[in-house]
Amino acid sequence: MKNLLLLFSALVLSACASHTSLSKPEQRKVILDMESSVLKEMYSKNPSLRAVVAESPGYAVFSNANINLILASFGSGYGVVTNSKSKAKTYMKMGEVGIGLGVGVKDFRILIVFDNQSAMNDFINSGWGFGGQADAAVKSSNKGGAVGGEKSISGFRVYQITKAGVALQATLKGTKFWKDDLLN
Repeated sequence: MKNLLLLFSALVLSACASHTSLSKPEQRKVILDMESSVLKEMYSKNPSLRAVVAESPGYAVFSNANINLILASFGSGYGVVTNSKSKAKTYMKMGEVGIGLGVGVKDFRILIVFDNQSAMNDFINSGWGFGGQADAAVKSSNKGGAVGGEKSISGFRVYQITKAGVALQATLKGTKFWKDDLLN
């Protein structure tokens, strides 16, 4: 239990870090480096995903930390939305809350691929996403594994990579995404 609490503390602190000691260009670079790293890893695991992203009107990449305590789930993170045509970037933050059964903590990355321009615009301007999630993860650095699935009903598809954590959960959740006023 002590190790689980230490892992949780490290995950929450790293996910919630706003990089406020960095300049705005440095903060943007941290987010863009994370985006590049996540896309590279996702494409290496699923090469056909490159075409899905290229054919979409846009996509978003987020870094997130999540904790699930028996009946409730909470998480926070940051990321960027990229318009495929204009290459415009919108920097965003996220928070999530859910209900369901589970226990654990995890640090994960998500890729959201928009089905149409309207869904992307709604996401940027309104930011809500609702869905269900079920996963099992035991992962530390390059050791361990994770199995997960997520389905969205809001005009976009979500792909996930677990970076580290221990979790067994099945939740219904609401996630709020909003523009980062400091970086846009």
